[in-house]
Amino acid sequence: MENIYSMFEVAFLRKNRWQLYFKGLGVTLQIAVFASLIGILIGTVVALMKLSRNRKGKGTVFTAIATIYIDIIRGTPSVLQLLIMWFVIMKSCSNGILVASLSFGINSGAYVAEIIRAGILAVDPGQTEAGRSLGLSSFQTLRYIVLPQAFKNALPPLCNEFITLLKETAIVGYVALADLTRVANQVSTATYEAFMPLIGAAVIYFVVIKILSTLFGILERRLRQGDSR
Repeated sequence: MENIYSMFEVAFLRKNRWQLYFKGLGVTLQIAVFASLIGILIGTVVALMKLSRNRKGKGTVFTAIATIYIDIIRGTPSVLQLLIMWFVIMKSCSNGILVASLSFGINSGAYVAEIIRAGILAVDPGQTEAGRSLGLSSFQTLRYIVLPQAFKNALPPLCNEFITLLKETAIVGYVALADLTRVANQVSTATYEAFMPLIGAAVIYFVVIKILSTLFGILERRLRQGDSR
């Protein structure tokens, strides 16, 4: 026990290293939140593009663009996308959090697009017909009737996507961002002890994700209760 406490003291308490973990967690959460918002925005647009049809019921150019985007993003490693964004596309940008958020947001958008598309398809077609019968335009029907229900249907997988995104941000150390994982590696290097810094970071990730999962579960249950009334 004394040995474990000694490792804990060195990894977290000595030189106030716990502050490094706190700051690293802040970077992780910032990137995850910003990337999630970007991903939802991109994913919604891409989902609508993929569902677009011409008068003959065939896919449009927008459908093809959306399909290509999804295939490329889902078919390449997120770490390579991050490196390309950092060293090629936005190499003149010094804001690492912005670059990482855009990279992960574009990556997440491909997955969110499929989630939103499934949510839209799950909406009863009669809802669209009802909206049009009330005199709403196609855009108004989509905005006020279809999309709210689609997002409600898609909420559980969107919450899971956020948790996945939060864990994927652990690779931002490749571009020298001091997120939680990189901080753990830095402390490990400084103290010549890998066990406690890495286990500590793993525990922090677990606690944060457990809290988020619980909150998302409560939200989902309340939405189901609202539907049953």
